[in-house]
Amino acid sequence: MSRDTSQIRSVLVGIGLAVGGIGVGQLVVLVTSLGLLAIGISVSDSPAIQLGVSTVMVQGVTFGGIALLYLQFSERSLSFIHGRIPTRRDVAWTIGGFLALLATVWTVTMIIERLGTESAQNQIITLAGQEPSVFLLLIVFSFLLVGPGEELLYRGVIQGRLRETFSAPRAVILASALFAAIHGPSLQGDGKWVYIVTVFLLALILGGAYEYTNNIVVPALIHGAYNATIFGAAYISTTQGGDAAVVAPAGGVPFISLIVVAVVITSFRFISVSTVSLDRATIKSVVDLCHTPDFLVRIWKR
Repeated sequence: MSRDTSQIRSVLVGIGLAVGGIGVGQLVVLVTSLGLLAIGISVSDSPAIQLGVSTVMVQGVTFGGIALLYLQFSERSLSFIHGRIPTRRDVAWTIGGFLALLATVWTVTMIIERLGTESAQNQIITLAGQEPSVFLLLIVFSFLLVGPGEELLYRGVIQGRLRETFSAPRAVILASALFAAIHGPSLQGDGKWVYIVTVFLLALILGGAYEYTNNIVVPALIHGAYNATIFGAAYISTTQGGDAAVVAPAGGVPFISLIVVAVVITSFRFISVSTVSLDRATIKSVVDLCHTPDFLVRIWKR
């Protein structure tokens, strides 16, 4: 197979995984919603249930499931996705990447204001704004499901697949473009391209972090921390009578950012800094833990 053919094939695989992730995810959400409706629970009547089902079924179940299924059917081992317990260097990358995302968003916001344009809004923020306490649930989901699920699929599998046929910069750019494109259907209002370009820039940072650290845990933590910060700022904004924003950082972002950084640093004080590869036994133990009925309860109590 020629190099050009291999590159085209890897791009098509990436597109298929990205589109398939969204399509299958929506189907899983629909089936789950109908199942809940059959037992008397209407998903559409509660923003909390609606966002909970969507986040768990799409980012948690579908994205992670498709990533693992692809590895299975393409006869690739779990080592294809590079991961380990974070080292001190990884922690530094996590904090630096998180701050880089905030700096990028701040810069884009300033440019948008100077040009007199505006960015579209994500449906999640609009929906959660109807019941602000949902933002608190989304903060937890950011670390448990959104960050790990999206990074596993887009950085771990899609970027990793592109990396087999493209140079590192090109693989990062292509994976970031796919990641930004799939956000389009969830946007509302004018300025969709502004939002998509912003997400693309943020994805470049996440992809770069994975490429340089060779550890999927790093972009997953960066992603989770960033989303948690945005949701935290949106919660503060809506509970104080303001409007929630997705791209533009609200006034509470700097304060929340410091809290997130402090939590990350404190958390890693209790984690061994030795480098340990993720093998099948490790991943199986994590999967088994997440399937225990009281898993979320234990997380909330910590």
